[in-house]
Amino acid sequence: MVDLSTLSIFLLAVLALFLSPGPNMAFVLSHGVAHGPQGGFAAALGITAADLTLTLLTATGVTALVAAWPASFDVLRYLGAVYLLWLAVQAIRSPGKAVITRREHASLVRVFRMAMLNSLLNPKALLFFMVFLPQFVVESRGNVALQLTVLGCTLSLAALLFNSALGAFGGQVGTFLNRSPRAAKYQGWFLGGVLFWLAVRLLLLERPSPR
Repeated sequence: MVDLSTLSIFLLAVLALFLSPGPNMAFVLSHGVAHGPQGGFAAALGITAADLTLTLLTATGVTALVAAWPASFDVLRYLGAVYLLWLAVQAIRSPGKAVITRREHASLVRVFRMAMLNSLLNPKALLFFMVFLPQFVVESRGNVALQLTVLGCTLSLAALLFNSALGAFGGQVGTFLNRSPRAAKYQGWFLGGVLFWLAVRLLLLERPSPR
């Protein structure tokens, strides 16, 4: 089992990573602005679901098998980029609103699904779990898979809390902007622009060189 001192250092490292601007932060904030606090929370839940999935894949060794296939990095990033570009077009064609309408449940499920797929189709996320979590595993303390699971679940819970707060903040910004008809009109363009930037960022990722 993971000892308390290792877990404390792990949480500090995770917090430092969360505070560094990245694609998850942009995704949560933009959906909070476009769909309100509920949308931001749905995005946070989707990212957490992806984190838990990647934790399971890491603990069972599946991520190592995927990473061992040289073409996997390119396959994932191309699929992820195409998906994000499709989402960008949809956001521009059907702009979201800070106050979700009667289709609220369907909208939130869609945001959850988008966030989860966006994380799972990001090869950097897979590499992150494969490289970051094992650094805090102490083999002398027993079952390695169990330690990886504990660390991954801890990271997922911390990510849920952090991203939920981000989503709530983005939701408040969206609510403020929604008071202005002109500003609300461009929310779809804002969300589409963020998604387009994330897609380009994914396409420009360099494949890690083999060691």
